[in-house]
This record gives sequence, structure tokens and C-alpha cells, in this order.
Amino acid sequence: MTHNLAIARARAGKRRIWAVAKASAYGHGLERAMRAFAAADGLALLELEEALRARQSGWTKAVLLLEGVFDAAELAEAARHDFTCVVHSAEQIAMVEQLAPGAQIRVYLKLDTGMNRLGFAQSEASGARTRLLATSKVRSLALMSHLANADRTGPGACDVAQQRQAFERMCGDFDGDTSLCNSAALFMHPDLGDAWVRPGIALYGAAPAPAADAARLGLRPAMSLSSELIAVRTVEPGAQVGYGSRWTAQRRSRIGVVACGYADGYPRSAPDGTPVWVAGRRVGLVGRVSMDMLSVDLTDHDTAVPGSPVQLWGDQVSIDEVARSSDRLAYELMCGLNPRVRVAEAA
Repeated sequence: MTHNLAIARARAGKRRIWAVAKASAYGHGLERAMRAFAAADGLALLELEEALRARQSGWTKAVLLLEGVFDAAELAEAARHDFTCVVHSAEQIAMVEQLAPGAQIRVYLKLDTGMNRLGFAQSEASGARTRLLATSKVRSLALMSHLANADRTGPGACDVAQQRQAFERMCGDFDGDTSLCNSAALFMHPDLGDAWVRPGIALYGAAPAPAADAARLGLRPAMSLSSELIAVRTVEPGAQVGYGSRWTAQRRSRIGVVACGYADGYPRSAPDGTPVWVAGRRVGLVGRVSMDMLSVDLTDHDTAVPGSPVQLWGDQVSIDEVARSSDRLAYELMCGLNPRVRVAEAA
């Protein structure tokens, strides 16, 4: 993760970096991510509880709460710890205005430039900004938005250029900090400006866009999911493997059974042939993934035996490759690991 942050820093230039570590740092563990992101300018989290954990664990730099807070008590706690809160609704502005005397909060005002999820529409943006600038409860104000299609190239119904133009119109004469770029924008749209960037998935070594290759961008996997063979057996031509008998042996085959399944977070949707690294060689998944096990074809790998090491994803098989073959996203695989899984740092 430290390496990937350095790659993001090189892309960002003079822009400052919010290292996005929500959802337990995309499944990598908040405390591990904090150590790796020590050189970031700030940590972007989702929940107040995560932010408090970060402070208690020694994070002294800025913290951004990406959805803000949802009641007055949480806002008071955020102000007490000098967290920066995203404000995306009139109700949140009212909470800021009603902070206790002497209390102040740093605010990122979220503008909706076309994603239509959170934030103020163009007709509301000026009024929201005026209210926040008018109250003494705001220690500092920045403007932000979120891109819907930064991971895609070419024109679309809501493309990057359209959202950028909408953001500039809504910012108007504002001369404070702004933030628009996520991982995909940082790597795929280097012409975008802004004072702060918010990389997430790229920091963990996955490609920020379907058309991108993580390794070619210089990114390294931060997670490896590993196991071992617990059995090897031989089946005859015509034998079928796994639930639903999806895979049928076309020749006499050696089948390896791996101690990993969908209860661990490996995608049940993975098709036959999905790459799995076994004892120095890539082999193919065969049959449907079970709750606690999956099977691989070892017919051409006669040195693999029970106890041989297996990597499901990491530096030998990219998480992007597994995700694509399973019609999933690397985000889902990272965040979907069961707590029973021991995750090792790959880089």
C-alpha cells in the first residue's frame, strides 16, 4: 500500500491526497492501512466510529467523513476531534448551524454534478454555500463532487467533461479547496485539477478502470488470498466435479481440492478455467465453488500434492483477473472476505 500511495503521489503532483480507507480499508484492515498511508495528507473514512478508531490508534492528520454525520451528537463529536465533515443535505447544514457555542467544524460541501446520489443540485448549490459561509460554526469550507464514469473513456450520458463543467459552474468564484478526482480520474484523466484527490481502489493495487492494467500503472497488489491443497484425487474421463456436475473430465485427470470457498469470500460465480496459482504454476478452476472448498485441474501439474501452497489472488493471479472472470469487481472481492480469513500483505 505504501508503494501504491507513492505511485498516486507521483500522479497527483502538487495536489494533496485523501487516502480512502473506508470499509476497513477495503478489507485490508484500518490499522494496517494507517501505517501504510502515513505519508498521505489525510484519511477519508465513512463512519464516525472508524474515525475515532483512527485517532485512538495514533492518526494525527486530517480525517474526512465521506458521508458526514447524521445527528447532532455525532457532529459535536466530529468537531471535538477536528474531523472534516462532508455536508450533502439541508438537514446537515442545519446541524452545523446549531452547533454549541464556540464549536466549529471543517466542511466539504458536496455538489451533485450528475451522479444523482448525494449532494446539492445546481439550483441549490449557491444557497447552501451562502448558509455555510454565513455561520461562524464553519472553520473551513471546501467544495467537492463525485464522478460517475471516470473509469470509462469516450462520451456518455454523464461523462467526465460534462461533470467537470458542471462542477466549475457550481463553484463559480469560489477560491477555496476543491476535490473531484477518485482513483479512476487520477489515473485516467490527468488533466483534471483540484487541490485534493481521493484515491481508493488504486491504493490497494487493483486497476482503477476496466481498460486499465494495474501492473502497467506501476501498482502492486496489497492483498494476497492464499490457502493450500487439502486433497488430490484422480478421476476418469466422463467423471463430473462439484455441485451441479458443471465440469466433466475429458481425459483422466488429477483434481486438487483447495481449502477456500464462497464462505471465505471467493466468488461462487467463478467459471471453469478461472486462474488459480498452485505450487509455482497457474492452473484452472473446475466445477462450482463450494462453501468451504474449490477444485482445480492438476492434470498437467504432477508435482502438486496435498499441502502445496495455493494463491487465489495476489502477485501471481491479479484480483482484477479473478473479478473479471466472475463478473464481479475487485472492490467486492476485497470487501467480501470473511473475518475467518487471514489476509497477508503482498506489498
